[in-house]
Amino acid sequence: MLRSTLVWALVALNVLLTAALVGRWMKPSTAMAAPAAAPGGNRPGDYIIVPAEVIGGNGAIVYVIDTTRGQLSAMGLENNRLQSMAPVELNRVFDARAGARRAGD
Repeated sequence: MLRSTLVWALVALNVLLTAALVGRWMKPSTAMAAPAAAPGGNRPGDYIIVPAEVIGGNGAIVYVIDTTRGQLSAMGLENNRLQSMAPVELNRVFDARAGARRAGD
């Protein structure tokens, strides 16, 4: 009796595993990319992170450049507290610099 119950339990387990395997084969396995964000959307940026040291101090700064949004920010440790700088729009800075160069010609 015990042997018969064990055989039927293994048969049931094999049927269950076969059903799971067939279910995996029947489902389409296509990769789906995230939808493209609209301009100005809330898409994660591509970052360039540059470490730097403070001259004459005992702290360090990490500059963070968001190449997607064109922003520069910085973070540093001051008195064991993390301080952050408000983002600066790099396009505005470089446009003003290009305009000043043209005015000086």
